[in-house]
Amino acid sequence: MDILKLIGRKALLFDDDISTRRKELEALVSNSRFLVIGGAGSIGQAVTREIFKRNPLALHVVDISENNMVELVRDIRSTLGYIDGDFRTFALDCGSNEYRALMNASEGYDYALNLSALKHVRSEKDPFTLMRLIEVNILNTIKTVQMAKAQGAKKYFCVSTDKAANPVNMMGASKRIMEMFLMRESESMVISTARFANVAFSDGSLLHGFNQRFAKRQPISAPYDVRRYFVTPQESGELCLMSCLLGENRDIFFPKLSEQLHLTTFSNIAERYLENLGYEPYHCSTEEEARDRSDELIASKRWPCYFFKSDTSGEKDFEEFFTDNETLDMNQFKNIGVIKNEAIFSSNMLDNFLEVIYDLRAQKIWEKSQIVDLFNEMLPDFDHKETGKYLDGRM
Repeated sequence: MDILKLIGRKALLFDDDISTRRKELEALVSNSRFLVIGGAGSIGQAVTREIFKRNPLALHVVDISENNMVELVRDIRSTLGYIDGDFRTFALDCGSNEYRALMNASEGYDYALNLSALKHVRSEKDPFTLMRLIEVNILNTIKTVQMAKAQGAKKYFCVSTDKAANPVNMMGASKRIMEMFLMRESESMVISTARFANVAFSDGSLLHGFNQRFAKRQPISAPYDVRRYFVTPQESGELCLMSCLLGENRDIFFPKLSEQLHLTTFSNIAERYLENLGYEPYHCSTEEEARDRSDELIASKRWPCYFFKSDTSGEKDFEEFFTDNETLDMNQFKNIGVIKNEAIFSSNMLDNFLEVIYDLRAQKIWEKSQIVDLFNEMLPDFDHKETGKYLDGRM
């Protein structure tokens, strides 16, 4: 399936920048040791492939998902084959004692890349999953950057999100707070990151759900009023690698907007997706109609679709990569912009955040409102959109 065609584009975004810096990237990778944390997720796999194909001295991949790790290895062996360097995978949680033991036993790494994240807006629906989101997106980032620093790594990269710019949901806000902690760590460690759009057909995404619904002959459901930017998995890997290897301390890379990268709706992609597979999208007026008429419609080469107006918590009408008060460098690359940051942070505020979170975690139970209040203290302009409705209540 042609992902570019489905998201309304004809060419990859970063071909020119990758081509211009091809020799530099190859030289840096081939003479370095890499650790990829969260390397079995969609973005992590893409980054791992970009490193692997440039023949690193060592490439070690850590991820909690044993099954996805197995598929990563099978995929690489079936396409790229083998390298002379040390390629190994470890099915570990980066917040665990086992991960710490691995770090103590390793020879060290030149570059540590953290691609692990809880990325779904739906993860904020209850206070317990929300605390897990904070652990993964913030606390584990602090732990892994400090371990990389202790081992003498020359660079730490951590993926962020476009939803960290003027966040309206707890997931995006958690990534913005993570960026604040990275500013503090950057005083003693070179750090860069990247904000980018939705990765088309990444695991767990709505577009990936289209594949699942089609395979199971189920209706396709999507909002018609939510606009998003989409990048391909390969583009996500390229942007992360460019930021890791070429970004200066505290740089945040993002894709420049252009005729190639534009906002599009999930419902438009759903229609192109079905037409590409030889089906006519059939608009149903309710979820019930879409479910009840599935067999009848699909048999006649019409696919039941339910497109709706978004009303769930944390949804943003459109996405943006930077805010008005951030300093930009739009000249260094052809299709990549760079946010230039100073090491501006409040240690007292960051320490208070950790104190409150650890106190809450020590309790037997906590409320979501306590965490929302803390996020509002950290981000005074945080415009959290709470409607009382969540995506788990949708088809």
